[in-house]
Amino acid sequence: MQGPPGYGPVMVLNQKTQRQTGRQAQLSNISAARAVADIIRTTLGPRSMLKMLLDPMGGIVITNDGNCILREVDVSHPTAKSMIELSRAQDEEVGDGTTSVIILSGEMLILSEPLIHDNLHPTVIVQGYNRALQEALEICERMALKVDIHDKERMMKLVQSSIGTKFSSRWNDKMVEMALQAVITVARPKGRNPEDTSSSNPYSHKMEVDIKRYAKVEKIPGGEISESTVLRGVMFNKDTTHPKMRRRIEKPRILLLDCPLEYKKGESQTNVEITNTDDWNTLLRMEEEYVENMCMEIIAFQPDIVITEKGVSDLAQHYLAKANITAFRRLRKTDNNRVARATGATIVSRTDEIQESDIGTGCGLFEMKKIGDEWFCFLDECEDPKACTIILRGGSKDVLNEIERNLHDAMEVVRNVVYDPKLLPGGGATEMAVSMGLRRAGMKVEGVQQRPFLAVGEAMEVIPRTLAQNCGVSVIRTVTQLRAKHASACDEVEKTGEYKPCNWGVNGVTGELVDMEELGIWEPFSVKVQTIKTAIESACMILRIDDIVSGSKKSSK
Repeated sequence: MQGPPGYGPVMVLNQKTQRQTGRQAQLSNISAARAVADIIRTTLGPRSMLKMLLDPMGGIVITNDGNCILREVDVSHPTAKSMIELSRAQDEEVGDGTTSVIILSGEMLILSEPLIHDNLHPTVIVQGYNRALQEALEICERMALKVDIHDKERMMKLVQSSIGTKFSSRWNDKMVEMALQAVITVARPKGRNPEDTSSSNPYSHKMEVDIKRYAKVEKIPGGEISESTVLRGVMFNKDTTHPKMRRRIEKPRILLLDCPLEYKKGESQTNVEITNTDDWNTLLRMEEEYVENMCMEIIAFQPDIVITEKGVSDLAQHYLAKANITAFRRLRKTDNNRVARATGATIVSRTDEIQESDIGTGCGLFEMKKIGDEWFCFLDECEDPKACTIILRGGSKDVLNEIERNLHDAMEVVRNVVYDPKLLPGGGATEMAVSMGLRRAGMKVEGVQQRPFLAVGEAMEVIPRTLAQNCGVSVIRTVTQLRAKHASACDEVEKTGEYKPCNWGVNGVTGELVDMEELGIWEPFSVKVQTIKTAIESACMILRIDDIVSGSKKSSK
């Protein structure tokens, strides 16, 4: 910092701190965003490439999921880190569109570079961007198509557009069916508050879809991907506690416990002094009677299967096996919740509180099966299960991990449509329509904000452009033809005054222009809108940074 006249510079910051200010900081941010967007650009669309990432431990990840790639990449630049946060937020919020967010956001920043060089103030650019965002959302709202979630064919096509860009696209139909089946199984109507009449609240969904908790993915290496299935019920990796117990029961009565079936141990160290030899026998007998009582209380309800989250002592196993009851022990809490949801049982905490209504009778078939070296317990053919297990088979662990990520994306897509049943055309058609709409609207924007407003429209073209690029067709020709299609549609709307959406986009496999209505590539409204919002808002945030100070305080000793 320059001192008063006649004095030299005054040092305010520590000399070791590196500092970038003003335009230099903005340009370095933009180049960081460009670098992140370039890493991921080739993974957009059906003709996408895979990335292989090595972690410090020597493990490898092979994927084309935007969020997964950026999660594994080690980045030092602060702006690049905030870009990576974007894809994570997108993944948590809507589960799909992680690649598009980064590419769009990067493009917004790249197009703001000439504006900064022309001395436009970042705040003006940000205002223009925000205006363009509102206009873009209105255009999306106009293009949206309502859909019936029970229309299986339309839903299949929808999920296809999410999975078609992924590694597992060879088994597309299988994957799509599994994702749909899993989500429709888990979805259940929500008991809404009678006071909550506002439908405008974005979190007041009529359905509750908890994929994370109730749709468990079990990955079992070996077999072929086509052997993967969604069970009408649940499965877990446990064997029966006693070899004599039954291994196949039709229409079983299931009892779920979360208390141990063994004698109570003292919480802390307990000393008992015995003066009489008979007292020792009495102590042992009391312990045995305690366990026997618990077992008798269970047997009184005649269940066929008893599952507990805690241990089962040898004595209890003996009593249960004698009563022809199959027992499982030390099941995870989450698995137990899934079994409860699927079979209609209630988890009981004490054996003396069991009621007839706690017994689950919804399961059609219990069976133990051996897959590979492990025994698995299947509770299958449930009536109206509200939880399910997805079994994935595949050649190696890497293949299974990638397929699990793809399936997760597909299930999120279905979930979004169940929440908000509106669709937008895929294949870059929505982006091109928004771009065209912003160009037209930009002509009416007055003053300095016009350039940033139009820049957003131009940035939107990056999605169809990248799709064409990844197909290996002539990018300029394809994008120009697509622009012309949308422009003529806009002209028609202006002439007739009647709005008719233009659904032309790029076919991601061949690179030709097609009407998305015919090709059947649709994407959930919520994913698209979230992508545009996140991209523009993050670009605005990064543009407003005008000072980067690095160098932390010394740790005080």
